[in-house]
Amino acid sequence: MGLFSRKTVPVVEKALQSVDDRGWTRVFDWLPGAWQQHSAYDTVDSVISYPPVFSCITLISGDISKLSPSVQKLQAGVWVEVGHPATEVLQKPNNYQNHIQFKQWWMSSKLIFGNTYALKVRKGRDIVGLYLLDPTGVTPLVSDSGEVFYRLNSDNLTGLKEGQTVVPASEIIHDRDNCLYHPLIGLPPLYACTVSGGIGLKMQNNVKAFFENGSNPGGILTAPGAISDEVAVRLKATWSTNYSGTNSGNVAIAGDGLKYEPMRMSNVDAQLLEILKWTAETVCSVFHVPAYMAGVGPLPTYNNIEALTQQYYGQCLQKHIESMELCLYEGLEIGAGYRVQMDLDGLFRMDTATLTDTLQKGVGAGIMAPDEGRKRLNLPPVPGGGYPYLQQQNYSLEALAKRDATNPLALVAPEPTPEPMADDDAMKVYSLMLEKELNLESA
Repeated sequence: MGLFSRKTVPVVEKALQSVDDRGWTRVFDWLPGAWQQHSAYDTVDSVISYPPVFSCITLISGDISKLSPSVQKLQAGVWVEVGHPATEVLQKPNNYQNHIQFKQWWMSSKLIFGNTYALKVRKGRDIVGLYLLDPTGVTPLVSDSGEVFYRLNSDNLTGLKEGQTVVPASEIIHDRDNCLYHPLIGLPPLYACTVSGGIGLKMQNNVKAFFENGSNPGGILTAPGAISDEVAVRLKATWSTNYSGTNSGNVAIAGDGLKYEPMRMSNVDAQLLEILKWTAETVCSVFHVPAYMAGVGPLPTYNNIEALTQQYYGQCLQKHIESMELCLYEGLEIGAGYRVQMDLDGLFRMDTATLTDTLQKGVGAGIMAPDEGRKRLNLPPVPGGGYPYLQQQNYSLEALAKRDATNPLALVAPEPTPEPMADDDAMKVYSLMLEKELNLESA
């Protein structure tokens, strides 16, 4: 078992010969000119700790992680779940993660760093495992001929030895988000909300310091006349010791005309709550998460969980889910006629009344068989429940068309009723009929 096929080693060695040691062929900028400015993109120890940011990241990664993956095959125009060697990898990607932990880390890496790297583990030519890599230890490389490689730092979990290893793009699954500056480098949503998140963090730290000082703002002591530096230092030390922190609120006696004046605005004057709400809503808009789902803003006034979930899925989750499905399909080399599909039932779970009503309408309309509806309710099949049913009086449009074609009376207007004859004409007709009957009798 190896991390990548031995056939790729000569290709990697050839690519390394074209890689400039100065790093000119590396792609690592998170903004244009960042490497010239020595600008570091620090998010792990700062803005990620802002509650709305943390809430959006954990919400998205948690919701996607609970969707069970499967391999499906196209049969008679319908996708059907089938057994496939890749199914085992999807359910247990490696020896330290199940599929829920794997997808959660996949999305966290993508949302925090903009890129997710999964290293393939092969047994012969078959892929038997996937290891998610630390995105800060992976560097995309582009050779002079345009081939893509990845330089990996050492990682004990993945079995990478000390130093750096270069592997071709065929051995890496790379899911990236918001490739605004380079097609191999994704930008996370944090790129657009570091300022608002930083403001929120500073305001929270300000509030923390404010309450640690007994909800009293800082200020200055003023004297009517000039005082020496020694007196100023002594007064400051005395005031800080006796009337700040846990001693805030004690009665202070100031003589010689000393006067205390607050220097900092109060939380009311600074409109703390309004600004905190603005920063939180900005973060949610960048992650495309409805504000109420991150604990910001009021709940919707209408009670339709399915519609709200559909909105959340369409504007936030769908792109990430389909991107993960496609990356796994291509990366696991499943082949034509198959696909990787996430089970969305884990996301769109209706309440019991709505689910029962939906299944009843589906079975009654002949869309699904009774057993298919019972399966959604975790009930076993019943005799005769494996086929869709319709009422006998229902006819297809084709059957009605054939009936009309074979029964022209249904489409032809009735013949008009003849006008009544005059009395003389009626007597003539009667005489002719009588004469005809007499002739027949004599014959």
